[in-house]
Amino acid sequence: MTWLLLASVSWNYMLTTEVSMPHLEDNLRYAITHETRCLTRDELLTAFSVLQHPSLSGCALRPSGETTYDLVCRPGSGTTGEAHWDVEPGHLSGTLHVRLGGKNMTFSQRITAVPLAQCNR
Repeated sequence: MTWLLLASVSWNYMLTTEVSMPHLEDNLRYAITHETRCLTRDELLTAFSVLQHPSLSGCALRPSGETTYDLVCRPGSGTTGEAHWDVEPGHLSGTLHVRLGGKNMTFSQRITAVPLAQCNR
């Protein structure tokens, strides 16, 4: 699958999302979810569900390259981060790394997406 195809067609993907919080105990460190979702290239900016969490209110991804994004947050929050998407035939994967401002806490969210079929929008 190429960026051109992803930009012009919506696809249903099987998404596996994993949140990793290395500062927690082993049994709390990872959370994994699965869902089927229709995505376009523009929706890669909002595919990371953790961006909807109140602690990241005022933060959004902004393109910094063809497949890289900076996490931009409201001034004074101190929260920083970046995301990167890998696009290969038959599979997408993206990773968001976040460092919460004012705290020495980091976490990441990784999405693996396998295309199922075109979807209608």
